[in-house]
Amino acid sequence: MAVSSRYTNLPSVLGKRHNGRIGRITEGLKIWINTKKNYSTTEMECVFETLASNVKFGRGATREVGQDCKNLKAMKVCVMTDKKLSKMSPVQITVESIRKQNINYKVYDRVRVEPTDESFKEAIDFAKEEGFDCFVAVGGGSVIDTCKAANLYSSNPDAKLLDYVNVPIGKGLLVTHALRPLIAVTTTSGTGSEATGTAVFDYLPMKAKTGITNRALRPTLGIVDPDHLITLPERVAAYSGIDVLCHAIESYTAIPFKKRGPRPEDPILRPTYQGSNPISDIWSLYALKLTAKYLKSAVYNADDFEAREQMHLASFFAGVGFGNAGCHLCHGMSYPISGLVRAYREEGYDQAEPLI
Repeated sequence: MAVSSRYTNLPSVLGKRHNGRIGRITEGLKIWINTKKNYSTTEMECVFETLASNVKFGRGATREVGQDCKNLKAMKVCVMTDKKLSKMSPVQITVESIRKQNINYKVYDRVRVEPTDESFKEAIDFAKEEGFDCFVAVGGGSVIDTCKAANLYSSNPDAKLLDYVNVPIGKGLLVTHALRPLIAVTTTSGTGSEATGTAVFDYLPMKAKTGITNRALRPTLGIVDPDHLITLPERVAAYSGIDVLCHAIESYTAIPFKKRGPRPEDPILRPTYQGSNPISDIWSLYALKLTAKYLKSAVYNADDFEAREQMHLASFFAGVGFGNAGCHLCHGMSYPISGLVRAYREEGYDQAEPLI
């Protein structure tokens, strides 16, 4: 539901009885209770903010990434992706565009589909060692979220992983340092990660899905290029399309921002997920309209480029919607399932990692 990042992971861990977990939950709840001291106890919320990444939409937008990096004064760029995508056109186009601007770069292609704390740490260590001043993520939500984490922690090398992870698993600390520019080139129509301040991963020690939620994580620029959807497999189009649908429905039906309280005394304490509001409703509702009109054809008719293009747009719209309003039951209930069920593989699924 539309609540602060301090609350968002409660469904993924409550009720567990394994060694060490109750202590972690108790400590996390103590931190959350202490933060209540920063809130007024007499006034409900009456303010909402609208936050989103700058986004570039259109066929061939990826070919401009090199110039975008140059405009951001980048000297050394980390291009982050996964093994499969590293051999495909989205990454090849991105790298060629950066190369044309004579900008130094390195490709990190070890992102894990459905990232974990371990895969996050590997990407973070790589970023720390190389000292990049700009990041370019090319992929779906797993790649973009991993790149967000690499940017966050390499910009503050002394931070521990759990420092910024949502309570009760982590400490949920505010991000007070400046991050490097991050360009997110999305290749699927689902997560909307190019528009959000969230990075989701599996925390293996607790078998729980959790995340980092902070406005500072939002990409500097999102690239929504429909050309990347031409060869999108049918099932990926279907599963990611359902993600768009859930994001739009949940954010549109989230608890209204005025029913959240108490109002924070300091605006910086206002949660990233603020509750549904008049502006997030516009984005979510239009995403619903596009999804209702185009999802079926985008899945079953790969030649219907208009349908796939419009689903790409719907994914971004839904990302802006839930990136401000938040999600609720569907996502909350999915966390314990995806955190605990790690072995399921659908027939024909050729990835090295489990589907869930």
